[in-house]
Amino acid sequence: MAAVTELRREAPGDWIGLSSVAAGSDQLFVQQVLDQGLSWHAILPLPRAQFRLDFTPFDWTVAEGFLARADHVRVIGENESREDGYLDCGMETVNDSDVLIALWDGLPARGKGGTAEVVEYASALGKPVLIIDAATFAVRKINWDALNQNEDSLVELNRLPDAAAVPAGEPKGPRNIHLFLQKCDAAATRRAPQFRRLIASTVVLHVVATVMAAAALAYEMHSASLPWIKLICLMGALAVAIELRRRGHSNSSWVRCRLAAEFCRSAIATWGLPRAAPLFQDLNLPVVRGLTRSLHILHSRSAVADPMSMAEFKQNYIAQRIDDQIAYYQRQEGRALPQFARLKMGFWVSTVLAILSTFVYAVARTWDYEPAEWVVSSVFHFLPITLPVVAAAFISLISINDLQRRVARYREMKYMLIDSRNQVKFCETWNSLERVVLKTERALLQEVLEWHSITSFSESH
Repeated sequence: MAAVTELRREAPGDWIGLSSVAAGSDQLFVQQVLDQGLSWHAILPLPRAQFRLDFTPFDWTVAEGFLARADHVRVIGENESREDGYLDCGMETVNDSDVLIALWDGLPARGKGGTAEVVEYASALGKPVLIIDAATFAVRKINWDALNQNEDSLVELNRLPDAAAVPAGEPKGPRNIHLFLQKCDAAATRRAPQFRRLIASTVVLHVVATVMAAAALAYEMHSASLPWIKLICLMGALAVAIELRRRGHSNSSWVRCRLAAEFCRSAIATWGLPRAAPLFQDLNLPVVRGLTRSLHILHSRSAVADPMSMAEFKQNYIAQRIDDQIAYYQRQEGRALPQFARLKMGFWVSTVLAILSTFVYAVARTWDYEPAEWVVSSVFHFLPITLPVVAAAFISLISINDLQRRVARYREMKYMLIDSRNQVKFCETWNSLERVVLKTERALLQEVLEWHSITSFSESH
């Protein structure tokens, strides 16, 4: 099959072959992939004991020989019927592929999971499909223009200037990924838009304008400067809102750089596992799709070429990932908790004072009591207007900074990481260690994705 060679010529890069190992076209494809020195991942429709029933003894011996050379073997249909397993295997092959190569006679499928259904599915998803006629070997291409479409987000990330500092020593994982991580991290730090501070400033400016208006009414202040001060505050709030809209692209770049940096950290943390961890398998974010695919391919190649002992991996993972993240969440909690406590205290003090001043005013009016003039202007007129606004501002600042959720989340992540640390220490097999590492990394990635969703929602408003 010259299809693999032609594909690599048209789209140079580090490719991974993905297929089942059925006799015929699957095994032809696998042989071509292995002959060209590419990594190959096997995807099976059924567990081996059931799958082998579809082979003659000789064909199964050949299939087992190929499976022994696979960098990873994944079973799709654990508890499904035979036909469902074959269909799901075909669809998962399409889902995990950038290009589908199909040897097909052009006839309808002769059963569930046939080539016709898989080709139709790939075409519907817009995947590039290369069809080789089983009789004439003529080649037909579908959606081929999508093959050379560059990932705009990945192109932009690659164009970022290199960071001033470079990783020292021999870090785990390829040096180029560390360099990519550092430049994304540096760009994210530079482009941090202080989005919450800008939104908070609009709240403060509106509160100042309200306080000035209430003071003018309560104390009969008729200075010509007061209306101008109120106008300046309101115009300032409007200017901040316009600035937030103007920074749309900058905010998007900031989010993209931060996401890329965190995904690189997660990939590097799992770099010593004997197979590429399926960290990003269920992610389909356009802003990082190209990056996650590239990281997975690089790790798949490295897992075979540069193995690491379990003891070394555990030591590195605990020290460089878990302990580092525990310290990070402790720092974040230490920053967010005092801020949350101060704003919450401000809300309660403002609310209680507003209630007391309104209560005094109600009692005085009910009993026709005439207090001193300063009591009337301050307690009866000024405070009942301004204090509820100030209390609402405190609540708004808590919401804008997402403090309540962040404090709870930081504590939750810290306890989860401590638990993972203990589990990693006692793992004695790669399978058990991989399960703990994947659970930990997915929890950390989920935190990043939640931040992405919250930030993206803020940007859209």
